[in-house]
Amino acid sequence: MNNQTHSIETLIERTKSYAETRFSIIKLKAVDKTSEFAALLISYLVAILIFLVVFILINIGLAYWIGKMLGGVYYGFFIVGGFYAVIGIILLKSKDKWLKIPIANGMIKKLFD
Repeated sequence: MNNQTHSIETLIERTKSYAETRFSIIKLKAVDKTSEFAALLISYLVAILIFLVVFILINIGLAYWIGKMLGGVYYGFFIVGGFYAVIGIILLKSKDKWLKIPIANGMIKKLFD
């Protein structure tokens, strides 16, 4: 009887230890995925910021160039602004297809890889 009680206590202790270990592993995996995702997000944001600065400078130059060709610098800015307004409207109309779904799928894929 004493041996059986000892076996049950040992089994309970091992089960408790196993559960604690599994919980620790789950926490560590969650921290790993979260930190990996945060690092990826920050690196993408830095790259996007650099690209955005270059993109803005190119567009300012393009607007000046078009404006000089048309005889008034403001014409170039109106044309470039109108072009991006049209692109913005197109993106707004199809944001789910081109933006929301691909971004959500990418985030989910990265988190569960």
